[in-house]
Amino acid sequence: MNRSILKILFAALLLPTLGAAQTPAPAAAGAPVKIAWVNMDQAILTCDEGAKMYAEIQQFIEAKNVELDNLRKEAENLRTKLSVQGSKLTDEARMDLEQQAEIKDTDLQRFQQDTQRDINGRRDRMTNTIGKRMMPVVEQVAKAKALDAILLYNPARDLWINDDNPALNVTEDIVKAYNQAYPSSAPKVSAKP
Repeated sequence: MNRSILKILFAALLLPTLGAAQTPAPAAAGAPVKIAWVNMDQAILTCDEGAKMYAEIQQFIEAKNVELDNLRKEAENLRTKLSVQGSKLTDEARMDLEQQAEIKDTDLQRFQQDTQRDINGRRDRMTNTIGKRMMPVVEQVAKAKALDAILLYNPARDLWINDDNPALNVTEDIVKAYNQAYPSSAPKVSAKP
């Protein structure tokens, strides 16, 4: 009976060794890792859809700048009128003009804040919409190029990237793949920094 227990124990000890021999060998520890980088801000702004949305935002900003200039002129006219005619006006008329100038200044500040909030919202929607749609495209490009990783490049944060090796920068590849996946009627823009 002792021999049968020893055989069972021996078999139990060998089982993990036999199982390990049947599993495939892991990748070589010294194998080179293929890494590339992408400038997502640049990719979002230069893909056809991003260029079109960015142009729409710019048109909105230009229209709001015209409105802002008109509000500034109105506020300046009230202040000028108050400084030129203030001493000649009755106390009631001067107070009324001062109140109008204050109201116009408040309207101007609110307009600037509301406009900036609207502009930021439009930019965020553009970035979020295109960024979410771009993620599968990034994965597709990574698989097509047999990359192990694609890193986000941020010129404000990253010290140095080797620009001598264009294979490291897949921004243009991602833009081209995105434009094919999501065609747009916007004019073509180069993705070069």
